[in-house]
Amino acid sequence: MKFKDQVEGNVGILALKGNLMGPPETDELHDEVRSLLGRGAKNIIIDMHGVNWLNSMGVGALMRSYTSVRNSDGDLCLARLTDKAHSLFVITQLIKVFKIYNSIDEASESFQ
Repeated sequence: MKFKDQVEGNVGILALKGNLMGPPETDELHDEVRSLLGRGAKNIIIDMHGVNWLNSMGVGALMRSYTSVRNSDGDLCLARLTDKAHSLFVITQLIKVFKIYNSIDEASESFQ
């Protein structure tokens, strides 16, 4: 799993590339999110476009990250999910938990 992040104002954008299937990737994801929070990002967008697949451990890491951001009085959303990942979120009903957007710009606008 590769991570690319940036902070624009109080919005952190974390782009993922690879599979999110368990350690060490799941731990690294949570560490990256906490790093963005530490660098002043209150709200975080996770760009899922490069995620080929994720399993229950990957979903758990996203939930753990979501909880960390919410506990810091921020918000976390997902953008650009692949069809496979979107189907997983629909089946598990997590589409009701996470705000999901088709683009980074759309997600960023949701924080304003």
